[in-house]
Amino acid sequence: MTTALLEALNKRRQRGETAFIPFVTLGDPTLEVTVEAVRRLVLAGADAVEIGVPYSDPLADGPTIQAASERALRGGFQLPDLFRLGPNLREVAGEVPLIAFTYANPVYRWGWEAFPRDLANSGYTGLIVPDLPMEEAGPLRDAADRSGVALVPLIAPTSHRRIRRICETARGFIYAVSSTGVTGVRQRLPEKLPRLIEDIRRYTDLPIGVGFGIGNPETAAAVAEWADAVIVGSALVRRLAAIAEDGREPQAVLDDLEVFARSLAAPLRGKEKRGDRRCE
Repeated sequence: MTTALLEALNKRRQRGETAFIPFVTLGDPTLEVTVEAVRRLVLAGADAVEIGVPYSDPLADGPTIQAASERALRGGFQLPDLFRLGPNLREVAGEVPLIAFTYANPVYRWGWEAFPRDLANSGYTGLIVPDLPMEEAGPLRDAADRSGVALVPLIAPTSHRRIRRICETARGFIYAVSSTGVTGVRQRLPEKLPRLIEDIRRYTDLPIGVGFGIGNPETAAAVAEWADAVIVGSALVRRLAAIAEDGREPQAVLDDLEVFARSLAAPLRGKEKRGDRRCE
């Protein structure tokens, strides 16, 4: 199934470049700041933007994003805000796809059919649910297909026996988890990451994005040698946290966010690639 998300990533891949997918937590520290942050990330070169949905039990997230979710929830975030704010985010993002990142419980409570339908109506084109196993994702994936929303699966280093089956049901792109554990900046990425990407390419033509642990331009450049997209979350969320934690002026923090995002996107453009980088 071709979606706006897949088309956007393939445009970058056709140029022999690597896409940049940043992540922000919705409502941290305010919904208004999130909208402006998305605008800045798009200006900095984002090819898609992940919108993290605050949740009280974010199993896949490390301390930085957990803290961001807690701040947003204390600030009054509620799940309807995800849909209500969609048109505002869509306006500042322009043609850049928006991907909702959430957990299975909020989706289940909203409704397997209703959640992707309401996402699409609000301007989102992708959905990631890290704690929803492939074996249980059928109803949501079917509903997402009907709504034109790409349900993006995660493949971890421990998924090697299930890679083919996951790829057969994937939409949009493959989210390759660089290492086991939760999100967060790491000092170095696993040496086996290129092998994981090669194993995934055996079973799919979809773009492969790599996330978890990427926190500086050097690491982004290293991942770009193999991946079709580089996903950065905690390093960006940590910068936005300075508004709430350090009392810095939002404008100054957003300026810093944009400069940092540009530094992450820059080495992904025109960089020589390794391996087979197929494109539909």
